[in-house]
Amino acid sequence: GLFRFDRLDQPVETIYPEESPEAKITMSCRARANPPATYQWRLNSQSIDLDGDNHYTLVGGDLVISNPIKNKHVGNYSCVATNDYGTVVSREAGVRFGYLDFFSSEEREAVHVKEGQGAVLLCAPPPHYPHELSFRWILNEFPIFITLDKRRFVSQTTGNLYISKVDLSDSGNYSCFVSSASIAKSVFSKFIPLVPLTERWKYPADIKVKFPDTYALVGQNVTMECFALGNPIPQIRWKKMNGELPSNHDVSMAGAHLHLYNVQYEDEGTYECEALNSKGKDWHRARVSVEAFPEWTESINSTEKDISSDYTMSCVASGKPKPHVQWLKNSYAYDKRDLRFSGLTFKDSGMYQCIAENRHGVIYANAELRVIACAPTFEHNPVKWRILGAKNGRVVIECKPKAAPKPSFSWSKGTELLFNSTRVLIWEDGSLEILNVTEADEGRYTCFAENNRGQANSTGSLSITEATKITLAPSNADVTVGENTHMQCAASHDSTLDITFVWTLDAHTIDIDREGSHYERNLNGGSSGELLIKNTQLKHSGRYTCTAQTPVDNVTASANLVVRGPPGSPGGVRVEEIRDKSVRLIWSRGTDNHSPISKYTIQCRDSFSQEDWRDATTSPPDVEGNAESATVVDLFPWTEYEFRVIATNTLGTGDPSSPSPKVTTLEAVPVVAPSDIGGGGTSRELTITWTPVQPQYYYGRNFGYIIAFKPRDGYEWRKVTVADPGAKHYVHKDSSILASTEFEVKVKAFNSKGEGPYSLMAVIYSAQDAPTSVGARALSATEAIVWWLPVTQHTVEGYQVRYWRKAEDSETSSQRVVLSSRENRTRLDNMRPDSHYLIEVKAYNAAGYGPPSQHLQIYTKKAPPSRPPKIISKKLKGTSVNIAWEHVEPLANESTIDGYKVLYRQASKSTGTLFNTGKRSIDLPMHKDGDYIVEVRAYSEGGDGAVAQIRISGNTSIKYQRNTFTKMYKAPF
Repeated sequence: GLFRFDRLDQPVETIYPEESPEAKITMSCRARANPPATYQWRLNSQSIDLDGDNHYTLVGGDLVISNPIKNKHVGNYSCVATNDYGTVVSREAGVRFGYLDFFSSEEREAVHVKEGQGAVLLCAPPPHYPHELSFRWILNEFPIFITLDKRRFVSQTTGNLYISKVDLSDSGNYSCFVSSASIAKSVFSKFIPLVPLTERWKYPADIKVKFPDTYALVGQNVTMECFALGNPIPQIRWKKMNGELPSNHDVSMAGAHLHLYNVQYEDEGTYECEALNSKGKDWHRARVSVEAFPEWTESINSTEKDISSDYTMSCVASGKPKPHVQWLKNSYAYDKRDLRFSGLTFKDSGMYQCIAENRHGVIYANAELRVIACAPTFEHNPVKWRILGAKNGRVVIECKPKAAPKPSFSWSKGTELLFNSTRVLIWEDGSLEILNVTEADEGRYTCFAENNRGQANSTGSLSITEATKITLAPSNADVTVGENTHMQCAASHDSTLDITFVWTLDAHTIDIDREGSHYERNLNGGSSGELLIKNTQLKHSGRYTCTAQTPVDNVTASANLVVRGPPGSPGGVRVEEIRDKSVRLIWSRGTDNHSPISKYTIQCRDSFSQEDWRDATTSPPDVEGNAESATVVDLFPWTEYEFRVIATNTLGTGDPSSPSPKVTTLEAVPVVAPSDIGGGGTSRELTITWTPVQPQYYYGRNFGYIIAFKPRDGYEWRKVTVADPGAKHYVHKDSSILASTEFEVKVKAFNSKGEGPYSLMAVIYSAQDAPTSVGARALSATEAIVWWLPVTQHTVEGYQVRYWRKAEDSETSSQRVVLSSRENRTRLDNMRPDSHYLIEVKAYNAAGYGPPSQHLQIYTKKAPPSRPPKIISKKLKGTSVNIAWEHVEPLANESTIDGYKVLYRQASKSTGTLFNTGKRSIDLPMHKDGDYIVEVRAYSEGGDGAVAQIRISGNTSIKYQRNTFTKMYKAPF
């Protein structure tokens, strides 16, 4: 067999950990060769003396390096395999020693940073090989690793830890944890203390982690890093200059990583990351260049060639930069691009390799060329013993012996030698061709082959059959989408042969089994091949060809099918003549699918409405089917739009065109005024409020508001400009404003094109006075009452009472009660026992809240007793029953006991008779009508305590009700 080098196990790049427990390296090289190959190894192109170095041993073809020594065994290894037929060289593979040193034992300096500022902690990894490391940071102790988020980022390039905005909670000791996957080792640095100092301030986004210009290989993955310091925490956005981000991209680490997967040439370009917060933005750009490892587009295969013949070996490689290709024969170099042999000799036999190399790598292709010589032999490929030919057709009888050099050929029929004529031709490759055959051509045919090494012959016999003819041809048809139709086809043929029918549509062979939903065979007899076409679609129109074929010949007949349907989508939609409220749209007509287009529909969508496409208004309103342009009107100024066009004919509406490029209409003066003008005053301030204009009505850049206001009886309007389009209010400060003055207010919008109309005028009032003579007192542990003198102004609509615990609650989390202007007292509930509360009261009207009253302070009572009385006896005394209980001892944080409440009720009801007593027993009347419940609880200034229950049955026996003590602050008495 051939010397097969498709199985040369190649050595691979090897990183040997300096602390490896297994003290050896194996470099592979095994050839599948017959006879077996012998091997030789090279280090940095110098032959290795395997006998002279006891570190090296050969196992099969593999080189094993035992107890490797760094300065002796580092380098590039390749192997050479040889047998009787030739020699092959493997690719070079490097051996490198991997290591990761320990961090320095010097203490690391503390990092002091103001709260709200950004911080960078440097990792400074120790010396290492290879370069690829992964980084994490430990906080205070192993194995607590910092979780990464929008605020915190660890660069996988430098290992540095970035905190965009430091919080007090970031205080602690940080250590950089470094891992090398290829040598399975991790080390960590001394702790770096981070000490936040309190001082909050804001500052703009500032990019500190910047990805460099990057070379990537086709098919590789690339990660770009970008992280910014800033307060507030910056947001990071990625884009590709002049183009969209590749579809195979992904953003992770809260935006700090952009990953490109399976990079292709079209992903090359400049990428930008932008970091922005409310104080400002920063950006960074770098280029990604895509190159490629060499790859064979044309390669060589092992082959046998005849002596004296011509042969060309060709190798072509793609890659970027373009690879350099060189040839080896039996491991020696050739300096040629192609190997062209004219008149091969035995000396040309051997092992050939072509090697393609660029800066990213090298690839090898191996093949054996074997030059052979032999006398003709038909042993493996005799002439076919039975040949069939159709009457009046053409017959070719092949003659292909193995022979080298190439033999000369001659033919005989029976005993008669054949010569070339108008009907008979002997081809150069030995085949015999006979045209317009008849029954007279039947008989035995022999091929003779001869070269300078000998001769041979082989014989077969020819029989003639009836020719196949189409008797019923398909005819042209015309249908509408969804209809059924058929194509007929029938043929006559030789009765000794099988016939089959094959249909093609425009050169595509129809697979009836796979396309059975639309195609079916009408099988009425073997000589019919009729094709049924069901539920026709536009794609089924075209030229149908029926081929009737036997093992000997075939004939064809064709017809056309026209399928009519809704139009195709229009093409090339573009926008011209852009104005503030209109654009002109131009398109090219799509296919009408054999039914004239009757009209076009124009659709648009803008950047504001979340809805999808909607029909646009055009001028004229109806767009005729012969039009290829239209004017779209009633658009919003300064709005980004895209458009599409849909065609309709009598058979339906087609698919929409692709969207036009996005365009922005021109700016115009605003026409919409703000709504819901309102507001009012507090002391020395007048607040004017409105509902902002929706962005689609800005109509231009530099959008804002003009506020006009004056006292009701004044003549001069004061005007103020607010440049924020999202603004909802304006505060006018003026110490001379009196309480309850009426103001007239109106607001309009403006942009860089001019001013819009004013809103409707609104009347608002300046401040209410603050309520006076406010008093309050605690009623219990959880309730208080508050009262005040009413504010006299007629504009008051009501009051708001706020209360909160002085030490424990923030003022913003206060509880609130809102009352009408007719009320001047209220209960406060849901308070905490034994707590110091602050209370304030404000009046309000349509303008908002007036100034608050002075803060009142009260203390709620201690909580009522949490433990129920323990009932110790129940005694019958004639017609009454005596219930006795133990005294309740309050806990340290509970109110002292003022007495006891006893509720006597029917078991089926929740209300009954309530008794108050300072004693520890009570006489209650006995009832004969069913069961009664007695409830006993202590009461105090903090409220009512927990309850004990006992049941008294109508038949005078007394039962305990166990475990029904309920903790209640408020009794339902």
